[in-house]
Order: sequence, then C-alpha cells, then structure tokens
Amino acid sequence: MCDRLLFGVQTPTQRPWPELAAQWRWLDDLGFDSLWLADHFVPPFRLDGPIFEAWTALAALAGCTTRARIGVLVSSNTFRHPPLVAKQAVTIDHLSGGRLEFGLGAGWFAPEHAMFGIPFPEPAELVERFREAVEVCDLLLTHDVASYDGRFYHLREARFRPAPVQRPRPPFTLGAHGPRMMRVVARHAQRWNSIGTLSQMAERNATLDAACAEIGRDPKEILRSHLYVPGILTEERPWDSPEALRDFVGRFRETGVTEFILQPPVGIAPEAVERLARETIPDLKRDAVAAG
Repeated sequence: MCDRLLFGVQTPTQRPWPELAAQWRWLDDLGFDSLWLADHFVPPFRLDGPIFEAWTALAALAGCTTRARIGVLVSSNTFRHPPLVAKQAVTIDHLSGGRLEFGLGAGWFAPEHAMFGIPFPEPAELVERFREAVEVCDLLLTHDVASYDGRFYHLREARFRPAPVQRPRPPFTLGAHGPRMMRVVARHAQRWNSIGTLSQMAERNATLDAACAEIGRDPKEILRSHLYVPGILTEERPWDSPEALRDFVGRFRETGVTEFILQPPVGIAPEAVERLARETIPDLKRDAVAAG
C-alpha cells in the first residue's frame, strides 16, 4: 500500500466568476494538493442551471492559484477535437508554470449531447475514439512534429509548438471503468480516476493491475484516484466530520486508492472545510507515511 496520500477538490463551475475565483484562491491557500473542474455544458443534476466552460475557466483559475496542481476531471473527448484539447493543455501548462494535470475521458452524459447536437456514439465507438484521442494527445505533447493515421483522427506532419513546460509532457489523468478503457489507462496514464463504491473500486483496481500485467508495466506507476460526488455516493459523507473523513479514507485505501478528490456538498460551512484541510488531512498524511 502506498505510503503517500493526496487530497484534492473538484468544484462545479456554476458559481458566479468572482465567487469561483475566490473559492480557488482559498482552497489553494488551504493546501489541497490539486484543484479540478468538471467538464459539462449543463449541470448533470440541474439541467436548467448555469455553468461555465471548463478549459476556459481553468485558464483563468491558473492565475488565481500558485501551488496546487490543476486540471479538468475529466475532459469529455466528445466535446472537442483532440489536437484542440492538446493545444489548450499546453497553453495552460505554461500559464500555470507547469502545474497542469491533463484529464481526459470518453464522455458519458447523453442529455447534454442531445441538447447541443453533439454526436454520442455507441459505447464501442466511444472507447475507440477515446483510445485514439489519448494516442494523438500523447504524440502531440511529446513531439515537435507528429503524424497519426487512425480511424477517427489524423495528423499529417503536425507542428506542435511550444512544447509543454513539464517534460516529457503533463501527467495524464484518465477516467475509466471498464476493461477496454483500462487497457488505455495501463498504457498511457500516470493517474487513473473513477467514481465508485468500495466494491466497484476494488474490482476496477484489480482490472487495471491485470491490464498493466498484459503489457509488462509496473502497476505502481499509476496513481489510483477516487472522485467523491455527493449526489452519486449518497451513502458516503466524508465532509461531515474528521471521524467521517478518516473512516472514508481508511475504507477506500483498502481498495488501493491513494488519492481522494472530494467535491464539497452544497452549503458546507467554510469552517468545516478549513478544519479538515488544516488538521485532519495533515494527520492522515502523517499516519500514512508512518505506517509505511
């Protein structure tokens, strides 16, 4: 079991801009390891609510923070052409001084695709498009000139300048659940992220280990990351108290998770967030290191 724990926060982009910017400055000052935005055109749990576009907002939020790693958890491959996403990523890598975590997923929320006329293929095509998109972004972010001839995406002597600040490229965070997606994660990711229950995370973690074994990659090279969303894991309440967070982290660590990205519930008191960030999380990190 990894002796290092990481803690991040994912914030929805529904707040007015001044509030969102202030929230990120505050979370950065509190010492969270990473800060993330979700990628949606409408809020999944409130379709009539307002929401900002994630990559544009992330570019501005890069200037509101100084230390936390930042990213989109995760960017939907159905929304943007992969070379555009790679160019957005390298731009924000420079704007943030090399703090970008590059997040990408296949896409999943069908209603927003229907609303905006965005094609939403069947699962097999979604996965294949995702695989090609990851390969395209990997090529562009690691090569000055790249070519690629896939079924869905193509590059022809594509010049990609400037290079990223982080070399050979920003770390890849790939969102995935099933075996085919896990094979892409095993080949390309530095972080795997998923939303799930204890049993789901344990099963997916084992699937990723098996996918790594197939290609001879050390599974320890891939960080295992869990995203907590209150509206999905309704039975879990890690923000309620220090004891609740300790219990949550302890149980999910047993499934192999070593990073916890927590979306705060609506209306949580700032004092509760500050207590967990300044007292409980440092204690949990020290305990993990001491346990080895």
